[in-house]
Amino acid sequence: QVQLAESGGGFVQAGGSLRLSCVASSSRYIMGWFRQARGKEREIVAAITWNLNTYYADSAKGRFTISRDNAQNTVYLQMNSLKPEDTAIYYCASGPRDSYSPRSYDYWGQGTQVTVSS
Repeated sequence: QVQLAESGGGFVQAGGSLRLSCVASSSRYIMGWFRQARGKEREIVAAITWNLNTYYADSAKGRFTISRDNAQNTVYLQMNSLKPEDTAIYYCASGPRDSYSPRSYDYWGQGTQVTVSS
């Protein structure tokens, strides 16, 4: 069993920045950030493998940066130039293989709310 704990969400005006953190109880091959807006399906935002290969959804490219500290079992998501459409609950997840589908991630955090006002 792997426990994941997110932090860093909050309320920010459009154009602002937030940094999300996720601490895992043990390391996994891939860690990802997903988000789910009200009434929408959960979608991937970014993912990073153990050897620091990264993936970004088109909506995140150029604005968000995912990073990982393997020694601390921690993954970060730096979010800049935030837009109202980024408003969602953001979840940290971990999995055993390279995948961008939520179904491939077997451990999830409780989520942290990000709200961006216009």
